[in-house]
Amino acid sequence: MTSKLKVNIIADSGDNAIMTSDGSGTLTLNNAALKNTPAFFARLSSNQSISSDTSTKIQVDTEIFDSDNKYDNSTNYRFTPTIAGKYFVFAGVRFDNQISQATMRAELSFNGSIIGSNFLAANDSSTNKDYTIEVSCIQIFDSNDYIELFAQSDASGSQTINGDSTNKTYFGAYRIIGA
Repeated sequence: MTSKLKVNIIADSGDNAIMTSDGSGTLTLNNAALKNTPAFFARLSSNQSISSDTSTKIQVDTEIFDSDNKYDNSTNYRFTPTIAGKYFVFAGVRFDNQISQATMRAELSFNGSIIGSNFLAANDSSTNKDYTIEVSCIQIFDSNDYIELFAQSDASGSQTINGDSTNKTYFGAYRIIGA
């Protein structure tokens, strides 16, 4: 025996549409509490140089998407969701042409303090290798908190962070619903 419930709108007691259907199977969530937003994903569009042994903000400047316009991709390069909640934050930093003995680090900075980092200590006989360091965390945001992406390397001289159209250096976040 099969049962069906056919509706095009699910509404609350105030007759506010919580969810709608277009009749062809596409559902639209109309309640912000049911969405993983604000959310963004951005990439570095061109190479960025960083100095040795200096934690440097990565200027991730090209938005792939930004659901609520909460990522600043032009001056501060930071995500300020303005909606309190738990967020999954992730990033990848591509270090190009590293020397054989170097430590590279990708860092997430929350309100100016490093809260998450990941590193790789390259110890191999070849030079000019490319490495991608990924970092992620779950962070609780209040309405005025922000997060930024930093990187550093202890290789001598300036180092190149790869920026191109294939998302080799990227930064993103989304709100976790139900947590």
